[in-house]
Amino acid sequence: MDAVARLRATVPGADVAGIAADLADPLQTQSLLDSLGEVDVLINNVGLFDVARFADIADEAWSRYFEVNVMSSVRLSRRLLEPMLEKGWGRVIFIGTESAVDVPADMIHYGATKAAALALSNGLAKLTRGTGVTVNTVLGGPTYSDGVAATVERIASAHSMSAEELKSGLVRSSSLLQRFIEPAEIASLVAYLASPRSSATNGAALRADGGVLPTIV
Repeated sequence: MDAVARLRATVPGADVAGIAADLADPLQTQSLLDSLGEVDVLINNVGLFDVARFADIADEAWSRYFEVNVMSSVRLSRRLLEPMLEKGWGRVIFIGTESAVDVPADMIHYGATKAAALALSNGLAKLTRGTGVTVNTVLGGPTYSDGVAATVERIASAHSMSAEELKSGLVRSSSLLQRFIEPAEIASLVAYLASPRSSATNGAALRADGGVLPTIV
């Protein structure tokens, strides 16, 4: 598992383990949960995205997106939140997107399901009243994740361009950052939310969108 190897290389001595599972599959999700001990921090980070015309998105695709982008978080949170509440401390963090707030016309299935996940996060936070548990969402902007990088490289190759050329052309005019966000920049906000220092931050949707959203809040 490349991710496990990278973590071990980045943090020498860290106890890192990885489990491959399809979180859209309830049985595989259950097997994952059964393999875990006590969990202090849950980060709901799995997600599907692609560009498609609304008229071309079949029911099967909608169902797949809902299973991955919403139900994976439902199943994990349903199992792991209650023990956090019982012990009085824990963190649930959703990796969301600005597309949940400003749904793209060419990714309606993605934006709609991520909006549902944002609503789920807000509702779960209400269950933590008076405890040391918090539930928050990070609204990321266009991030150069491994998946995005692979897509950019594939498209660039097909058009006889360099990945850097294509990357610069994909930056939105509304972005204040004027570049892709690096995964580590999202991780910095997640690290804060996972820490005891974030105790007064609960039920929030925190932006790390590079200034793509034009709204004040």
